[in-house]
Amino acid sequence: MENTAQRPLSPFWSVINRQRMTSGLSILHRATGVWLGYGLVMFAWWLIAAALGPGSYAVFTWYCGSLWGLATLAPLTAIGAYHALNGVRHLIWDCGGLLDLKAAKLGGVVVLAATALVTLGLWAYLIPVYYLPNLYY
Repeated sequence: MENTAQRPLSPFWSVINRQRMTSGLSILHRATGVWLGYGLVMFAWWLIAAALGPGSYAVFTWYCGSLWGLATLAPLTAIGAYHALNGVRHLIWDCGGLLDLKAAKLGGVVVLAATALVTLGLWAYLIPVYYLPNLYY
């Protein structure tokens, strides 16, 4: 007996396939919230180092200026920008906007593009000012 009908493997696959962008960005939003916890530890270290005096603060600034520190802070910048911008998108959804699938996907693309622009723009400003100060003198 041959079945010629093109049936999906799962009745839910078509729903999952349509929601790939919004679901993926929603999961990423939650993951970035978790990673921002690490950013909070970095922020607390900065405050404590500043309160303890110049020696402690010098250690913190050395770490932030090192390759490992830059490899930590650059992704944290992108994570914070994405989480904030996607939070605005969620707020718009809560207010009843951008709820159709096409607008939701476009909103996701806009959030990803804005995240890249904010991160690159911030680091394009920070690197010359803090890491290459002789360019301005």
